[in-house]
Amino acid sequence: MSNNDIIVSLDIGTSRVRAIIGEVVNGTINIIGVGSAESEGIRKGAIVDIDQTVHSIRSAVDHAERMVGVQISEVHVGISGNHIALQSSHGVVAVSNEDREIGEEDIDRVIQAARVIALPPEREIIGVVPKQYLVDGQEGINDPRGMIGVRLEVEATIITGAKTGIHNLIRVVEKSELKVAGLILMSLASGQLALSKDEKSIGTVLVDVGAGATTIAVFEQGNLMATTTIPIGGEYISNDIAIGLRTQLEIAEKIKLKYGCASIDDSAPDHLFKVTRIGSNVEKEFSQVDLANIIEPRVQEIFHLIRAEVHRLGYGDLTGGYVLTGGTVCMPGMLAVAQAELATSVRIAVPDFIGVRDPSYTSGVGIIQFVSKYMKIRNSGASKKNIVKSTSKKSSDSSKPGFMERVKNFFSEFI
Repeated sequence: MSNNDIIVSLDIGTSRVRAIIGEVVNGTINIIGVGSAESEGIRKGAIVDIDQTVHSIRSAVDHAERMVGVQISEVHVGISGNHIALQSSHGVVAVSNEDREIGEEDIDRVIQAARVIALPPEREIIGVVPKQYLVDGQEGINDPRGMIGVRLEVEATIITGAKTGIHNLIRVVEKSELKVAGLILMSLASGQLALSKDEKSIGTVLVDVGAGATTIAVFEQGNLMATTTIPIGGEYISNDIAIGLRTQLEIAEKIKLKYGCASIDDSAPDHLFKVTRIGSNVEKEFSQVDLANIIEPRVQEIFHLIRAEVHRLGYGDLTGGYVLTGGTVCMPGMLAVAQAELATSVRIAVPDFIGVRDPSYTSGVGIIQFVSKYMKIRNSGASKKNIVKSTSKKSSDSSKPGFMERVKNFFSEFI
């Protein structure tokens, strides 16, 4: 197995930390290792305890390492949260070659030109994603390399984030004795895996319903147009169950996973279970219908808030409808409630890879697919610039000068 063929993604979520090892063979991705650990130190998608988060990351990575028998030294880390913002930018340069053929250097220069924007001191550029290139005024060009022209322009989306959120994320990964090979915006990674080219073109909302937060991403005309995060997710359902059944939160979470159904109409009255209630040693019996009467109103509220947030972003009912992913949407009856509340076409995206056929793995597998596609482009005509390195030894190079610049440039080189 060549080390260059290995891509490791790290998805640090509110309920679970997931490390996924992908092997790329002739452009085909094989998922060869998966590690998962209970997430400690994360609340509503934000890091609140570094040491606990480090322990969770190490547990997930160690699990994945034991499955495959390789030592992981660097990972591609997913980033999301309410601090992420998108900003349009425009870059213009003159083609430098004497024969006016556009080369890699021209593309790098026009991307750097697009990066020149005014930012508040507390914010930082994570990456630049080109939407289209223009050569001497001709629009709609995806890859201008090899074309002849005098003037090269780019219309790009600048991805920015709060310095605190970015550096704390990098910090916990470094303290886990891992190197950050790149920060990947979760919405882009999930969209790479979950949405078809047509869905991105006609307009589709991708919704990742996690435990502590829900990330909404709007794709239209082939590009990511808007993204936001609302602090509500599966944990709220568990809290409602704990209150409704008068039991401990830990027990409520297990009941939700084992017996939960989001739709009262789809629940079974003869599906019974017993619960030990707080302040009593006596178990009380409930049916799945009783549980669904607690869950359905909260799920309806979540989708109501999602639709309202999409409208607040300035998008109505898009032609492509909604695509759902994330661990919370695994619950039976979730699709039926979503279709009723969102009043449009809705489907659930599931990764089509052995061992990870579950919506909760969409982001992690999406990161691998995103990087794999990026690597293929880079290998076809330009230097790798340390995007993926050997996984055979531990490394702490991430603290050296220029590291953040390399991370920020990760997206700018993706075309």
